Amino acid sequence: MSKKALVLIDYQQGFGNPDHWGGPRNNPDAETNGLRLLKAWRDADAPVAIVQHSSRSEASPLHPSKPTFAFKAGFDPIKGEKHIVKHENSSFVGTDLDVWLRQNDIRDLVICGITTEHCVSTTTRMAGNFGFGVRLVGDACHAWPKTHNGTFIDAQTIHDTELAILHGEFATVVSTDDVLAQDFKEEAAP
Repeated sequence: MSKKALVLIDYQQGFGNPDHWGGPRNNPDAETNGLRLLKAWRDADAPVAIVQHSSRSEASPLHPSKPTFAFKAGFDPIKGEKHIVKHENSSFVGTDLDVWLRQNDIRDLVICGITTEHCVSTTTRMAGNFGFGVRLVGDACHAWPKTHNGTFIDAQTIHDTELAILHGEFATVVSTDDVLAQDFKEEAAP
């Protein structure tokens, strides 16, 4: 029987400044829900991959020379967890994530992180294309707003649209409570 892994994407301090990313984000509970999932996986001693984006641009808050390259509180990998450092949007490109998953007989992934519309989406799409079963935890992700052709698109619209596009094609979109209840028999949060 194959195992399931939790894949946490880019919960880094560099995503703390809304001015850099175009305005206010959606879902202020994304990190809290990500930590709930991480705790459940750690308590069960189940496979965890923690991904960190290393930007090649020295101007980016995700450049390794910046203090904001660091993980947000609670997301640092611990002994036994797979730490992936990537330079592209997808956690699979230029890393050994796929090899690690297959070597460990992991065929099912639970994915969440920052940002819904970039690295989470790209990783989810590739995971689906590689044949993994994917559950994308929508309430453990967040998005930033965008402006396109002079039209401002708020972060919630970006987030919801991306989840709608991914659901049923590349992944099944679920909530943190869904995953905890199904996989760990935990009650929903009050």
